[in-house]
Amino acid sequence: MEEKIGTDRVFLLSPANVAGKRAKILLNPKANFDLAQRLRTGAGVPLGEAFAFMSGLYFRGKLAYARAFAIAPEGCAGVLIITSNSGLVSADTLVTPADLQAYCEVPIDTRETRYTQPLVRDASALAALCANDCSVVLLGSVASGKYIDHLLPIFDTRLHFPKEFVGRGDLSRGGLMLRCVTANRLLTHIPVAGTLLRGSRQPKLLPFNATNTKPFQ
Repeated sequence: MEEKIGTDRVFLLSPANVAGKRAKILLNPKANFDLAQRLRTGAGVPLGEAFAFMSGLYFRGKLAYARAFAIAPEGCAGVLIITSNSGLVSADTLVTPADLQAYCEVPIDTRETRYTQPLVRDASALAALCANDCSVVLLGSVASGKYIDHLLPIFDTRLHFPKEFVGRGDLSRGGLMLRCVTANRLLTHIPVAGTLLRGSRQPKLLPFNATNTKPFQ
C-alpha cells in the first residue's frame, strides 16, 4: 500500500561518511573556506549542511528532497538524520568538529550498542509523537539490516522508502531526488515491510537542465 496523500510525513536520512576524504577536508584545522571556518567558530554549523558537504550529491539530494516534502507533526522535526552515537538528530542541529569526530568513533553496526540504543530510544519517542497515519520515510539503505532491523519493529507499516530507489546507486538516487524537488513531485513511498528491497539496476538518468524538469528520465 502506497503512502496516503496529505498525512504527516517525517524523513529519516542515513548519514554521510564522517571518515571519508571530504570529511577530512572539512575537519582540516587549516581549511579556510566558509563552511570549515564556521564549523570551527561559534556554535558550529547545521548537521545537514556538514553532511551535505561530506557526501556530495547523494546527501544533498536527500536533504533537499526531505526539506521540500516533510510535513512534520506538532512537536517533531520533519528531517532527522541517523547518527552513529546520538540517535536521530534534526538536520538543523548545530554541530562542532568534536561532534563530528565523535561520530567517527562509533561504527554503524547492528551489534554496536552505542549505535543501536540511542537509535531505538529516539525512534520509539518519534513513534509515540506520530499519529498512526504518519509516514516515516527512510532515505537510506533498506537492503541491509543496519537501519531497518531496528526501525521496522518500531514503526511497522509506517516505515516507508521510495520505490524508485530499488536498483539505483547512491549518485543516481541523489540526482533523482534533486529532479523531484525541481519538479515538485514526490517519489512513490511504499512500506518497507513485505516489499522487494532489491532489484535490477535502473538505467542512468539523462543529463538534467533547467528547462527539463521531468524527474523520471
